[in-house]
Amino acid sequence: MLQQNVFLFFLLINVTNLVAQDHTAKYSVYKGNDLGLTYTPKQSTFKIWSPTAVAARINFYKTDLGGVSDRTVQMEKAANGVWTITIPQNVKDQYYTFQVLLNNSWSAEIIDPYAKACGTNGFRAQVVDLKETNPIGWDQDQSPNFSAKNHQTDAVIYELHIRDASIHANSGIKNKGKFSGLTELGTKNSSGSSTGLSHLKELGVTHIHLLPFYDYNSVDETKPNQYNWGYDPVNYNIPEGSYSSNPADGKQRIKELKELVKTMHSNGLRIIMDVVYNHTALTANSNFNILAPDYYYRKRADGTFSDASACGNETASDKAMFQKFMLESVLYWVKEYHIDGFRFDLMGIHDIETMNLIADTLRKIKPSIVLYGEGWTAGGSPLPDAKRALKANASLLNGIAVFSDDMRDGIKGSVFNIDDRGFATGKIENTESVKFGIVAAGKHPQINYAKVNYSKAPYTSTPASLINYADCHDNNILWDKIALSYKEASETDRIKMHQLAYAIVLTSQGTPFLTAGSEFLRTKFGVENSFDKGDSINAINWNLKTKNLATNQYIQSLIKIRRAHPAFRMTSANQIANHLVFQNNLPEGIIAYTLNGAAVGDKWKKIWVGFNGAQTPKTLTLPAGNWKAASISHMSSIEGNQIKLDGSSAVIFYQ
Repeated sequence: MLQQNVFLFFLLINVTNLVAQDHTAKYSVYKGNDLGLTYTPKQSTFKIWSPTAVAARINFYKTDLGGVSDRTVQMEKAANGVWTITIPQNVKDQYYTFQVLLNNSWSAEIIDPYAKACGTNGFRAQVVDLKETNPIGWDQDQSPNFSAKNHQTDAVIYELHIRDASIHANSGIKNKGKFSGLTELGTKNSSGSSTGLSHLKELGVTHIHLLPFYDYNSVDETKPNQYNWGYDPVNYNIPEGSYSSNPADGKQRIKELKELVKTMHSNGLRIIMDVVYNHTALTANSNFNILAPDYYYRKRADGTFSDASACGNETASDKAMFQKFMLESVLYWVKEYHIDGFRFDLMGIHDIETMNLIADTLRKIKPSIVLYGEGWTAGGSPLPDAKRALKANASLLNGIAVFSDDMRDGIKGSVFNIDDRGFATGKIENTESVKFGIVAAGKHPQINYAKVNYSKAPYTSTPASLINYADCHDNNILWDKIALSYKEASETDRIKMHQLAYAIVLTSQGTPFLTAGSEFLRTKFGVENSFDKGDSINAINWNLKTKNLATNQYIQSLIKIRRAHPAFRMTSANQIANHLVFQNNLPEGIIAYTLNGAAVGDKWKKIWVGFNGAQTPKTLTLPAGNWKAASISHMSSIEGNQIKLDGSSAVIFYQ
């Protein structure tokens, strides 16, 4: 650990020297890596960056809420916009806030953006000794083996909200809605089916993508039944208190999160952190803007805050000090919490330079890190498209994947039109969009790009650049989307369509992504974007696993096949172009292709995959050879080289 820390220290120094200079004269760039608190039992040094402040002070408290400050200490002005103070005594466990003097007025009390611990609702930071937050055995914690060569395409990602996982009455989990709920093993629903962590192990996924678990704004931590997804960040480097057993104690929330990570690791699962650096919950009154007015956010020509996030503001990753903040923040989460990957919300707001700096730096520490994000924005940005981490620029990103909305909507229909259907729900015009996703949005001689729904040209240079998915927390969950867009379909037919959708995702090139509960037909009762709709809508009903066990087992079997066979996880665009061949002259509504497994080291020498997007059975001829069934769903059948592919079904054969 000591060698690692020394390496990280010098790496951070080198990294900060790479951060681009900002040329706004009144905002000097600070290159050090010690903003925030540096704690020792003998003394604590506090540093904030506020280049336009006339004065700055720190206020100490004995409690996290209420009361008056025990003492206020004036800070000293240092170089490059930094204010600092060293307290020559042990102030461990005390709470603190900062104020700066601007325009002849003291600001509101705030937490420094670099704070690592806080009390209830993040109003006051807390001095903690991070060594005291480590669970037993933390120094020996290691991420589980991912793959021999750490190919991102080897990941099977499972998106989960911490509270959703355990809060339902039938979860069988004791610590409902908490970090610690995901550390409980052997939990079962009322019918004896595994739930929570045991279910995740059983399912066979590799990475658990947890929705935001930094300290966010929308939940009052003094009220136990409030709910939000958490895409409204306040304190980026502090765990969310509502997931802790004691939000007032800064150490407790840190320790419980580390215990979650350690437990996941010991059970073969890696953790991906959902991060939202693209905007903050507050704008004019955020801690960033109070310390450095107008610096951290992009503005329009008329001086108003730009809002590409559709949440009130957009941060300026192209500014040196916010680029620095993002980089140091992700490094902190990897170093202190052993995080295995990051999903970047509205990544299209961030500039390519910053994202590549993050990727290159993280891989020096953890080569197996998994990185991906949304390659779009929710509105216009003053930063030119050519400089931003948009889907169209995916080939310019260093191993950072983007979500495929082409595949998503190709499978199930537009998320913005509830009546629209996709290939899995009988709209066979979406065939080419699905084929585009199958080849990981790269260059392939058999794709007619003119017929792809959104992208009319390939945009990835490697399959590691694409995340394929059918649903996620946003918009309608897949089961609800199918029901709402195809009201006349029977439940049996909707189940077949749902299974077909996930068969496509789990056999395609790139990296597959599942959302929690969809493996057993989770519903949100038709509610779209349920970010604040509470437990009655969002809680995972674990009894659905028993009710829809066949679907759960089917998806589990597909995950097992994918993980066992590298032909589904090719690592280069050339491999896909040369060794994935679509079959021609097929009946309408059929997608079928052959994978040359032998060419990529698969024990299955050839693999044939077929999907029927039509609702009626179709008969077709397999290529020559002796084919064996690996996965055959519903009423599909094979006789010799003739296959009867059932409506809304998928099959996998191999030689």
